[in-house]
Amino acid sequence: MSISNTVKSIQDIMRKDTGVDGDAQRIGQLVWMLFLKVFDDKETEWEMLKDDYQSPIPEKLRWRNWAKDDEELTGDKLKNFIDNELFPALKDLKTQADGGAKYVIGGLFEDAYNYMKSGQLIREVINKIQAGIDFNKTKERHLFGDMYEQILKGLQSAGNAGEFYTPRAVTEFIVNRVDPKLNEKVLDPACGTGGFLTCTIDHKRQHYAKTTDAEQVLQNSIYGIEKKPLPHLLATTNMFLHGIEIPVQIRHDNTLAKALIAWTPEERVDVIITNPPFGGMEENGIESNFPKEFQTRETADLFMVLIIRLLKDGGRAAVVLPDGFLFGEGMKTRLKEKLLTECNLHTIVRLPNGVFSPYTGIKTNLLFFTKGTPTETIWFYEHPYPDGVKNYNKTKPMRFAEFQPEIDWWDNRQETEQAWCVNFTELKTNAEAKAKPHWQHADTLKQQAAHNGITPTEKLALLNQAKEQQQAGDAIYNAIFNLDCKNPHKIEQDNHDPESLLSHYTEQQQEIEALRQQLKTILNAALSTN
Repeated sequence: MSISNTVKSIQDIMRKDTGVDGDAQRIGQLVWMLFLKVFDDKETEWEMLKDDYQSPIPEKLRWRNWAKDDEELTGDKLKNFIDNELFPALKDLKTQADGGAKYVIGGLFEDAYNYMKSGQLIREVINKIQAGIDFNKTKERHLFGDMYEQILKGLQSAGNAGEFYTPRAVTEFIVNRVDPKLNEKVLDPACGTGGFLTCTIDHKRQHYAKTTDAEQVLQNSIYGIEKKPLPHLLATTNMFLHGIEIPVQIRHDNTLAKALIAWTPEERVDVIITNPPFGGMEENGIESNFPKEFQTRETADLFMVLIIRLLKDGGRAAVVLPDGFLFGEGMKTRLKEKLLTECNLHTIVRLPNGVFSPYTGIKTNLLFFTKGTPTETIWFYEHPYPDGVKNYNKTKPMRFAEFQPEIDWWDNRQETEQAWCVNFTELKTNAEAKAKPHWQHADTLKQQAAHNGITPTEKLALLNQAKEQQQAGDAIYNAIFNLDCKNPHKIEQDNHDPESLLSHYTEQQQEIEALRQQLKTILNAALSTN
């Protein structure tokens, strides 16, 4: 039986249990069991490599010593063992630890639960895991990526609004282009299940970590933070499977809950690669951790402010963001001004619809930037669908090979049908020149309004005129921060082909539904605060 079928059969067993309510709990139940199985398989490997290896888990509680006992430990006896011995002892490991494997395991089980009520069904699930999955087999370890995708699809169907996970093709392309070096500290501040970090590990091993000493440097260079317990448990399991022996750098925390000013220079990193949650809203009070001009409850915008803060000078970042960031106004304009002033936003890859299907229809972009020098030229690359593809879906997802044209173009940039550049320095100079007369006129009007020899009515009229002039100048200047730049080489033509029109209609409906879900999230958040 394949790993995929094993997972499906396990979930079918769980559906029979009265204690497990819905996909989210089924996945949570499955993941803590998989973690213990994965960790036990890794321990078998470590015991062969290290003569003095000692397990952080008490002997009786190690997976190998209770999961295999399918004759004595079943039914109520198994249920009582898990609830009253296994879970309390694993949670307590965190209090005994000083930051090692005990701390990691204890932290993971702080928010884990045994939802199943039937000890007999628990035994059936454990036996399926025992018989169907062996992570010490290289082939099955590779197939674990497919199992992860199946679990993530389950998370989506469980109704986690605003949460979706980055397709493997996108994570591979981003890591390929950012090219994290061996000694560079890499952070994903919203790491989810660890997709960007595992790609980084593979990239460093393939290109830079060729010795035992280099491997140790790699082990200490990967950092991630995840707010929600289930993705954090998945991310930590993923780290073990990718050879990170004690993934203490994968923290369970809300990165945005720390005041921006409290992040010290010592905490800055060389590389940040991330897909921050967009369309979501932070809880009340989180925005107060940020300067007033950047205060918002929109998660992705707060992460962008934090990313700029956390990069070292010369540090590189690649971030997945929705179209709304590119054309957004108000606080988004101030944020883009900060980004373009403090960083070199050198490349924006515009992705087509459906990349994140079926999770969302929102169009997304990949922003690549380097901190320390202001932006002069922005290159845009419009990623096309492959030949014969009109939209991505479950059966036809995006593939890494599709990014080869971007990779070939990257180091020798020229304008093509897909690529064009915008001279931001020139745009800014021209905008300032056009806005300056309005600003100067506004200052003159304010000075006139300050004279003592005018009536209150005249003063009010002058101030209103000054406000209008100021707003006119601001509008001209702020227009340069609209980064929603269309491909100048693409001529829009009326298309009356029925199949094409139907596809376009479907895309529009997906975008409308995504906006509905965002509005629903915002309304729920607003109502919950009353």
